[in-house]
Amino acid sequence: MGRHGENIRKRKDGRWEGRYSLYDEGKEKRIYCSVYAKTYDEVKKKLTVEKNLSKKLLTEAGKKQTQKDIPLDDAAMEWLAEIQQKKKLSTYVKYSLIYHNHIQKAFQGAKITELTDIFVAERISAPLSNSICKSIYCVLNQILKFASRKYCIALTVLSKPASNTRNLPVKALSQKEQKKLIAALYHETDLYKMAVLLCLFTGLRLGEVCALKWTDIDFENKLLTINRTVQRLYADGYRTKTTLMEAEPKNEYSIREIPLSNDALGLLIQFKDDNNYIFGRNRPVEPRTMQNHFKKILAEAELSDKNFHILRHTFSTNCIEGGADVKSLSEMLGHSNVQTTLNRYVHPSMEAKRRHVDSLSVFYGRICDQISV
Repeated sequence: MGRHGENIRKRKDGRWEGRYSLYDEGKEKRIYCSVYAKTYDEVKKKLTVEKNLSKKLLTEAGKKQTQKDIPLDDAAMEWLAEIQQKKKLSTYVKYSLIYHNHIQKAFQGAKITELTDIFVAERISAPLSNSICKSIYCVLNQILKFASRKYCIALTVLSKPASNTRNLPVKALSQKEQKKLIAALYHETDLYKMAVLLCLFTGLRLGEVCALKWTDIDFENKLLTINRTVQRLYADGYRTKTTLMEAEPKNEYSIREIPLSNDALGLLIQFKDDNNYIFGRNRPVEPRTMQNHFKKILAEAELSDKNFHILRHTFSTNCIEGGADVKSLSEMLGHSNVQTTLNRYVHPSMEAKRRHVDSLSVFYGRICDQISV
C-alpha cells in the first residue's frame, strides 16, 4: 500500500516503487516515471535524486528549445563583444565591418538555426569579390561556432561555394624593372628611397617599415628586430572616422629578427639621427604617405604604377632564386608555415624558368653523347 503523499508503494514482487510526474514543456504534456528499490528507504532516496535530476534535464531541454529561436544578430553582437576583448583591435574592426556592411542587413530577422548553405547563398548573391565573400563565410562560421559553444546547440559549419575566378599571385619585379628601380633609389637617396631599399633587402610589410624605430636596429650584430606595425583603423564607435594605430605585428610569427646586409646597414648608418622613429621622426609614418612616395619613385624610374607590397614579393623571389631555403625565408617573412611562403610569395621569374629549361638541354645532351659512345 502506498504511503500518503509520497507516491511510494510496495509491489507484489516485493520491490518498492516510487512514482513521480514532470511537465515536459517541449512536448507540452505531463510524463510519468518510476524508480525501484528493495527497501522503502532506498526507493525514497532514489526518488528524490531522480526527480531533481529529471527537473534539471527538462529545464535545460526547455532552454535549448527556446535558444533555437535566437536571432543571428543577437548572437553576432555577443560574439563581437567577445572578439573585442580577446583579439587585436584590428581583428575586431575587420570582423565588425564585414558583419555590419555585408551581413547584418542581408540577414535581418534570421535565426541562427536557419543558416544553411542554401539560405546563406541566397542572401549574398550580389556581385562580391572573392576576398569579401570569403570573409563573409568566415565571420558567419565563427558566429555559428560561438553560438554552438555558448547555447549548447549543434550547428552545421557553412561551406563556401567554389569561386569561378582564380586567385592570381602578385608578380615580383622583373630583373629589368629592378635594375631601373635600384638606379633611381641610389640617385640622390633620401629617407623614403632608403625605406624602399630596406624593404628590398628585408621583405618588410608596409606597416612594419613605417613603425621602425632606431632602437630596433642592432648595429653591432647587424640585426633588425620587428615587434610592431602601424595601420589606419576606424576609431572606436565610428564608421567613418579613422586613426593611425600602432600595435603588435600580424601574428606571433611576425615578431622576428632579420639579418642585415652590409649595404642595408650602410644606408641606415648614413641616415642615423636622434629621432625616435627611423622614417617618421617622432611618430610612425602614415602608410599611405609611404605608398605615395613609392609611386613617385616608380615614376622617376619610368616604371608603371605598382603596390608597395610588390617589394616583399620581389625580396622573396630573389631569395629563392639566389638559393635560400624556404624555411629561412619563411621565418624572415614572419609566416606561420612554409606553405604560405611557397603559395603566395615565391614567384619564379621567366629568366629562372629559362635557366632550368636550358640546364635540361645540357643534361639531355650529355645523355645523348653517352649513348652514342
